[in-house]
Amino acid sequence: MIQTTKAIVISTIKYGDASLIATCYTEDFGIKAYILRGILKAKKGKLKKAYFQPLMQLTLTVNHNNKGNLNTIREVEVLNFYTTIYIDIKKQTIALFLAEILYSSIKEEERNSSLYKYLETSFLWLDTHDNVANFHLLFLLNLTKFLGFYPEVNQTHYTYFNLLEGRFTDKKEINTVYGNNLMQFKKLLGINFDVLHEINYNAVNRQSVLAILVNYFELHLHGFKKPKSLQVLKSIFN
Repeated sequence: MIQTTKAIVISTIKYGDASLIATCYTEDFGIKAYILRGILKAKKGKLKKAYFQPLMQLTLTVNHNNKGNLNTIREVEVLNFYTTIYIDIKKQTIALFLAEILYSSIKEEERNSSLYKYLETSFLWLDTHDNVANFHLLFLLNLTKFLGFYPEVNQTHYTYFNLLEGRFTDKKEINTVYGNNLMQFKKLLGINFDVLHEINYNAVNRQSVLAILVNYFELHLHGFKKPKSLQVLKSIFN
């Protein structure tokens, strides 16, 4: 069936000598994988490798194969052109890291318009703002709203935060955050990207909050893998 949908590129892997398999998060159909035959050697054609960089926002005309996992793309158009993400080393590193996070986090092949809108607007914000050192932290925390495990915030006065249960508590248990780490973590709760510049993390605090968030994802998502780009991200913002 031929269909048209907006899509965000999540990952690409080489297939054979000249092809790629692109995993995209589509607005209408959730996660979909597409085979891009011969794209690495084709000098002409509608499909170009440059269209399938991490987090690229596209409009796809596709043929979804209900009998198998791999689908095909008939036409592609860049929907929102990024002006800085692929030339700014910090933003490029963030993009690679978040693409890995999304690949491990989103598995559903169904429409989720609110999640798609969150991804779309977040990455446009990243592209158009300069102060992005903490972008990935707030992005990860707010992503948990759509994945179903955003922290309960009705008892934030408690001394501990239980990562496994996603709630604040007055008891120190396994997988709890407390002390300065908890104080830094709480700075992200309930805010949006437009006030992100008001949070002043030093390198140590930033790495601590990042470790908390990655651990939080590991505890709540079956099969979640730490991104390979995590160390690169840490070094860039250290």
